[in-house]
Amino acid sequence: MSKFKDSVLKAVSLVPKGKVVSYGQVALMVGIPRAAIQVGWVLHESGDKVPWWRVVNKKGRISTTCLEHDANMQKVLLEQDGVEVSDKLMVDMCIYRFIPEENFLDKLNLDDEYIQMLMDKYGI
Repeated sequence: MSKFKDSVLKAVSLVPKGKVVSYGQVALMVGIPRAAIQVGWVLHESGDKVPWWRVVNKKGRISTTCLEHDANMQKVLLEQDGVEVSDKLMVDMCIYRFIPEENFLDKLNLDDEYIQMLMDKYGI
C-alpha cells in the first residue's frame, strides 16, 4: 500500500461517529492538498475497511456514484451515525463537519510546520 493510501485510510478511520469530513479536507489532513479526487478513489477501493460514508463533498452533499455503495446507502449509514441528511442528500457542514484537534493531527505523522498551518486554518 502507498503512503498516501495508508494516510487516507488512517485519517478517515479516526473521524468520529456523528461527524463528517470533505474529500478535500482529508487530502489536506494527510498533507497532500488538492488530492480530493484521489481520496475518493482510495475510499472506493478500500471497501468497508474504514467508515467511508463519513466523507462527503465540500458542500456537504453525498456525491458517490458507486453502484455498490450508493448515495442512499451512505445516507442510511450517516443517519445511523446520528448525522441528519436531507432528502436532497445534504449534510449541514456547519453542524457536522469534524474539526481536528492537535492530538488528532499528531496521529497523522505530519511535520510540525504543517500541523501549525492546519491549526491556524481551523482556528485550533
